[in-house]
Amino acid sequence: MTEAVTDLVGRHLRERLGAEPQRASVTFLGVEPIDVLRFVLDDSGPGELVYVTSGCARHPMTDPTDLHADPVRGPRAELVVRMRAGSPLPGLHKRLATLAAAPAVEGLILDADALVDLGEPLWDGATCTAVLLTSDDLGEVELPDPMDPVRLLRAVPITANEAAWVRLKGADALRDAWREAGIDVTEPNRASATPG
Repeated sequence: MTEAVTDLVGRHLRERLGAEPQRASVTFLGVEPIDVLRFVLDDSGPGELVYVTSGCARHPMTDPTDLHADPVRGPRAELVVRMRAGSPLPGLHKRLATLAAAPAVEGLILDADALVDLGEPLWDGATCTAVLLTSDDLGEVELPDPMDPVRLLRAVPITANEAAWVRLKGADALRDAWREAGIDVTEPNRASATPG
């Protein structure tokens, strides 16, 4: 049953993105491996890299202290990172897999507008140390009843200052600041939004 979930997610991604991914597998002690799929899309101008986790959605996200958690029903999610092609992003797949393992390890529930702080660079040399989650254009992956669909959540890399701003003013305030400043959040070396 659990492998069927990752198979359905993989098929959905290949159909929606029209490409075959490269795959990296990351293992954590006591947790099933998390794969990170890397799609290279070069038909959108300068090109786009799309990283998607595979394995977070094997099981519903629940409180790990709940001894009677439903093993079938409950929210499921995978994470999507979209970056402009052209810059190497060493270590991103490992940090992304760490985020995707957080529901199983820490009982974290991944949902839109959630702020997830890694406390370390999202890739080697990055100024971004956290992600802000939002719904992704890839939508949801329907699963057989009675399982909930898998939500594909975009994980937008943000800086420590931006993370502090989200805690203070909320996710929409940061998105408004990006729009006003013309910040491209897919640019790996972008400037940080400054609170107004």
